[in-house]
Amino acid sequence: MMEVQITCKECGSSVEVVPDHNAHKVECGVCKHVSDVHFTHEHEAGVLKECPVCSRQDFYKQKDFNRKIGVLLFVIAAILSIWTYGLSLVALYLVDLFLFRRLAMVAICYKCQTNFRRVANMADIRDFDHEMNDRIVYADHDFKGKPLSH
Repeated sequence: MMEVQITCKECGSSVEVVPDHNAHKVECGVCKHVSDVHFTHEHEAGVLKECPVCSRQDFYKQKDFNRKIGVLLFVIAAILSIWTYGLSLVALYLVDLFLFRRLAMVAICYKCQTNFRRVANMADIRDFDHEMNDRIVYADHDFKGKPLSH
């Protein structure tokens, strides 16, 4: 079953939700802010075609790893490379390679940054596109699930 992680618009904390087409509201456990959601039977089946939070159809996929931890590990390895003559960077590369092969993919909504795990149609979701992200975030462009075309 698909798992959904919504980011609270008020406090920024994450709210874990299991899709249920009868659920129309989600409450943040930290600040008690209530957000509207619209789950469908497709969401319950693990198929992602429309975001239940913002109703957009634009998603990207990436490995399920916290970016902040990745940057922190790189900074630590870079600092240690002074004394390890770069071997700490090689060690980090090997850890990264191991994690890359082991971690599952997660789908993310470009507009509201909602995370979706265990998505049945993950192969249909494209990788991150910087230009598409900029157009959605800064110009509120809606691609309606179609790839960027030039």
